[in-house]
Amino acid sequence: MRVAQVRDVAALAGVSPATVSNALNHPAKVSPTTLARIQAAIDELGYIRNDAARQLRAGTNRAIGMVVLDIANPFFTDVARGVEDVLLGERRPLIMGNSAQEPHRETNYLDLFEQQRMDGVLITPVADVLDRLRRLRDRGTSVVLVDRMTRAKEFSSVTIDDTMGGRIATEHLLEIGRRRIAFIGGPVNLSQIKDRLASARAAVEAHGSGELSFLETETMNADAGRAGAEQLLALPTTKRPDAIFAANDLVALGVLQALTLRGVRVPDDVAIVGYDDIDFASSAAIPLSSVRQPARTMGSTAATLLLGVIADPAASEVEHVTLKPELIVRRSTSG
Repeated sequence: MRVAQVRDVAALAGVSPATVSNALNHPAKVSPTTLARIQAAIDELGYIRNDAARQLRAGTNRAIGMVVLDIANPFFTDVARGVEDVLLGERRPLIMGNSAQEPHRETNYLDLFEQQRMDGVLITPVADVLDRLRRLRDRGTSVVLVDRMTRAKEFSSVTIDDTMGGRIATEHLLEIGRRRIAFIGGPVNLSQIKDRLASARAAVEAHGSGELSFLETETMNADAGRAGAEQLLALPTTKRPDAIFAANDLVALGVLQALTLRGVRVPDDVAIVGYDDIDFASSAAIPLSSVRQPARTMGSTAATLLLGVIADPAASEVEHVTLKPELIVRRSTSG
């Protein structure tokens, strides 16, 4: 079946295509009687206006692009839900891209968003894309960083205090008597990993006893957690950690599975703390202690900042919002 066009609506309503266009875009210019005839024709033909084409002809696109590190991680799903909470009220669509922590995928999505002339982009960068983001901004696309801040701090951003998050997780493990703590996660070039690891080390040093080892992983998923746990279990018994701080909950859940399958008691033999507090953390066979990030708030805050920049790029001040994490204690550390 052929899709109805403006000219079909105009013919059925007995008006010109220009009058139909005015009815759709400037209804105050059209008499109520004519509007009623045009609406009746639209209903009869099932006409659907092509806003995307209209916006591109005008040189704009109301859609917002978003690039996340790992769409399989429920943390980023929750961030996106927060973004949608704001954008739906503004009748703006959200176009998601998953970099999967791969720089070339990230670049491909930024190219696509630029070609589509999107009003704005939200991004959690995996690579140094500062020059690329500047080009987007200079060509009229506003940018806000999510869960990241550039060194130059020239783009508005919403981040979590990962230094605090790493500290409270490690202090909790020390407070329950653990002294051989292993941090599992990576890659270390991600600023979140650097901050969590550095503050974990600082907490151990400040405590005055204990040690922290670091096992870097290429990815942050359950497979990485399982592989990391197997490496630690291969150590002599006296060298094995009695606590594991995982870079995120997916890694922690992989660790939990591997330890359980090998007969290691959690938390009696090894205590585990994750990061993010995704829904699966509380529903695991042994509920997981985790550093909760306000993911949905992060998304809604970032979207609100972005809409402000879009509304008036020249007048908008660069803002950096830092949200606080919270330690949620469950059976994986409390026994």
